[in-house]
Parts: sequence; C-alpha cells; structure tokens
Amino acid sequence: MKRLALAIALCHAFLLEARAAAPALRDGDIIFQTSRSAQSATFEGRPYDLYFEWSDGRIYCSELVWKTYQRALGVELGKLQKLREFDLTDAAVRAKMRERYASNVPLDEPVISPGAHFDSPAFVTVEKR
Repeated sequence: MKRLALAIALCHAFLLEARAAAPALRDGDIIFQTSRSAQSATFEGRPYDLYFEWSDGRIYCSELVWKTYQRALGVELGKLQKLREFDLTDAAVRAKMRERYASNVPLDEPVISPGAHFDSPAFVTVEKR
C-alpha cells in the first residue's frame, strides 16, 4: 500500500513540476480519500508496465492514478487517447518505440498521460507558481 501511495504521489509531483501549478479535485473530501485508498490496494504488487498496455496485469503511473480515481469514484482524470494521437516523430521517441515494440507499435492502444490528468475538468488549480 505504501508503494502505491508513493506512485500516486510521484505522478502528482510530476504534474506540479511540469506545469508549475497545484491541482486539486473539485469535490475532494474524506470519503474520497478512503475510497481511493481502498481502490489503490487492488493494484498492490503489480509490476510496472514499460509497454503502456491498457490492462491490469502490469500498470504504469498515469494508468494507476486514472484507474484508481475512476473505479473508486467514477471520476475520469483526463481523456483517454490512442497512442497514435501523440507526436511520435522525435528521433528519441522513435528509437524507444522500435526498442519496445519492433515493428508492431500498438497505435490504437488506449493510453493516459500526465498532461491529460492535468487538463482534466475534474481538477481546479489551487496554487500557481
């Protein structure tokens, strides 16, 4: 449970650092905190997902946050996108994609990004730096 809480905290810390703003849920309260903690426990012990597959067998940080909030409260923190919707043209990105997927890049795989979390209407900015 401590590792999951840390993973969620790190994902939120990334949002803070990347966007220089502190988001908070519009309707957060103590019931929310309890529900989120209980739902996070279902992902305990899952390995990190380097391939960003939308499954529960392995999980990546943004996916953990999205699924935890969605399943605990029905709150979708950001819009799911297809991998093909991202800019994949940078040479470093293309090299990493070749390394992970060879020629079978799953362009229609649903993914969630930290930026999508940040842009979610479920958040309200409570502090700007």
